[in-house]
Amino acid sequence: MKHPFIWIIFSLVLIAGCADQEEKQQEEHASVEKPSVEYEVVADALSIPWSIDQDAETLYVTERTGSIVEVQDGKKVKKDVSLEKPLSDNPEAGLLGFVLHPDFSQNQQAYAYYTYDDEGSPYNRVVLLERQDGSWIEKSVLLDRIPSGQFHHGGRLKIGPDEKLYITTGDATNDEKAQDPEYLGGKILRMNLDGSIPGDNPSDSYLYSYGHRNPQGLAWDGETLYATEHGPKGYDEVNQIEKGANYGWPEVTGDEEKKGTIPPLVHSGEPSWAPSGADFSKGKLLFATLAGQSIKQFDPVTKEVTDLLDGFGRIRDVHIDGETLYFTTNNTDGRGIPREQDDKLYKVDLTAIEGKQ
Repeated sequence: MKHPFIWIIFSLVLIAGCADQEEKQQEEHASVEKPSVEYEVVADALSIPWSIDQDAETLYVTERTGSIVEVQDGKKVKKDVSLEKPLSDNPEAGLLGFVLHPDFSQNQQAYAYYTYDDEGSPYNRVVLLERQDGSWIEKSVLLDRIPSGQFHHGGRLKIGPDEKLYITTGDATNDEKAQDPEYLGGKILRMNLDGSIPGDNPSDSYLYSYGHRNPQGLAWDGETLYATEHGPKGYDEVNQIEKGANYGWPEVTGDEEKKGTIPPLVHSGEPSWAPSGADFSKGKLLFATLAGQSIKQFDPVTKEVTDLLDGFGRIRDVHIDGETLYFTTNNTDGRGIPREQDDKLYKVDLTAIEGKQ
């Protein structure tokens, strides 16, 4: 090759230019990410927090790495969780969904969803946990061998107004199986609190709805269930969930239509929200977004989506207690830009935010 020295110099300049551009983008990203509202840090130095629940004045936060953090009166206590199976170290895997039993104050029990490895193969399971002597133990397995893989674990747990346990499962990147009623992945499942199949489920199984890609948020407005769902490279969704319904993945996305499937109430289009945990406040659905790095507000009447707050980085879950909004960041999950003492549990005054809308 002629003039090799010139090519070497050109390559070095190109690499330096790319590095400068990446650094510039990170600086711009950081400068944009200034909190847009007044806030309070309730707990910091969390390890990829995933779910928030609350009993009286105590908040419970799962960490994907395998702990449950209890937060009360500004004090943070990390509790070990003794699980029967080792947590998977696959991307997005670990201790995910968590919800307290309705009688938690009496029985000290809760439900959890975690990804584990069994002879080299990953699976998800739903378990009953019990808090004993300052730690948590896996008391029983309610549903096992939910499909897993490198990505798309689902993992959200919520107890509905009917006192049934609802579970979101991802398709485990096995797209076509989301349409298979016998396959537990790519579904929203429903069970009794003892792990049995409810008699009013749409079929003699745990299946409640199907044709999902990777749903990670559940919330009710009265008796109406809504779910948030990760789409393929954008086209993230908010869906109203109906018993036995097919939500189309992978056969339809976005505005595509097919007989027998239900389209989303709204979708993100090509930009990605990467929506996760959700809750309701005054008739509006609030949901966390990871790629969107904001908490978004969806109005079921107008079908409009607006940014409620941003500037905190990747947001994983939201929890509403009266006029207080709690949320967790996920800047340490390998896809964000961690700040000092990340990740964090924040709280903000909803009345102050909603007054600006």
